[in-house]
Amino acid sequence: MSALFGPAGNAQNFPYKSSADAPRWLKELGLDCYEYQCGKGVHVGEETARAVGKNAAECGIALSLHAPYFINLANPDPDSLKKTTGYITGACLAASQMGARRVIIHSGALMKRSRREALDIALRSLKYILTVCDDMGFGQLTLCPETMGKINQLGDLDEVLALCGLDERLVPCVDFGHLYARSLGADDGQRAMERILDRMKAELGEQRASRFHSHFSHIEFTPNGGEKCHRTFDESGGYGPDWTPLAQQIARRGWSPTFICESAGTQARDALTMKRIYQGFLEEMRP
Repeated sequence: MSALFGPAGNAQNFPYKSSADAPRWLKELGLDCYEYQCGKGVHVGEETARAVGKNAAECGIALSLHAPYFINLANPDPDSLKKTTGYITGACLAASQMGARRVIIHSGALMKRSRREALDIALRSLKYILTVCDDMGFGQLTLCPETMGKINQLGDLDEVLALCGLDERLVPCVDFGHLYARSLGADDGQRAMERILDRMKAELGEQRASRFHSHFSHIEFTPNGGEKCHRTFDESGGYGPDWTPLAQQIARRGWSPTFICESAGTQARDALTMKRIYQGFLEEMRP
């Protein structure tokens, strides 16, 4: 198997009115996957969800779904946990109707707690949510805790890997733009990519690490807070991270992750650029 590439939501040049047509468009472009966006709430109706899923199956497009942004696993308040559980199970319902296999979830905010305290709360919350998902019949879905881009958010690489340690079904969503932003540009280049991938392998084992989920885009960050906004591949300004060393590492290792491009408006075009660079490294490796 090889890596999959596709956009987060619909790009600016998406030529149709309905997301149900996205799989056909992506197949024509030569892309492999599509992440349906429910960041501002799960508002997709069952009819649309099933239409997206039907067309994706016919076109061979793998589906994932991004759960609402306002999930906070690190808030111990019972009402907050109830809301977070509802956001996640609502996303799982839409994903199930769509035939999406992966649901991406945010980790949460520190809320003036130490990172260890916040992580311990998030571990308890996620363990409970997994039980609820199983009870509701969503056990076949893979939840993907995401690395976050702001320094005051829970969700550096080690924290996400700790969350994934709760259950072998959990797969990390490693957002390399977020890691780049929260490290203030340090997580970039060949050595950084090797270190990140090696860390995943050490914590999860190569089989699970090799099929990780990923978000990728260029990111602008601030010196104090981390992530400011997503950029595109064409923009000048020195935004990172660089895709090339990561593509080379994935090709060399023979891993098969799913890469969702989150460029600001050009996510389909930039996803295609990512795929072409990756395929170039695959070609170099062939005898």
